[in-house]
Amino acid sequence: MTIDKPTSKFKTNLKKRIFATLLDYGLYCLAFCVYLMYFGHKDEDGGYKVSGLLATPIFLFWFIYFIVIEALYGSTLGHLGFGLKVQTLNRNDINLTQALKRHVLDPLDIFLYGIPAIIAIKNSDKHQRIGDMWAQTIVVDTTDPEQYQDK
Repeated sequence: MTIDKPTSKFKTNLKKRIFATLLDYGLYCLAFCVYLMYFGHKDEDGGYKVSGLLATPIFLFWFIYFIVIEALYGSTLGHLGFGLKVQTLNRNDINLTQALKRHVLDPLDIFLYGIPAIIAIKNSDKHQRIGDMWAQTIVVDTTDPEQYQDK
């Protein structure tokens, strides 16, 4: 008689998720800084700023990078680089609304160096951060057959 090991459908993938998020927001901040240097104007403190319509591309880049790309491919570049993919709780591809819900709450999740997200991931039964709970999504490791099965 053989006993199969129970598989854990939900895993934290915490280290990969932290590094993927750092990479994603690092890329976003780099693009933000380059944009400010080229299209911004110096303020009285010596920094750069944009206002009015010139601020629109900053939001559009955030929306396209985090929402649209994730809705289309299930991963941003950072998550893809670490073999992570966002799926629904039923292991289906996410839609635009779910991607939006996940990332609208990024400021709450990332507040205080990501501690709220880490606490949520470590203590929720499906290892979800706050945005994932609202969007009914999970983050799976595509290199782990216990978590991910390509359909």
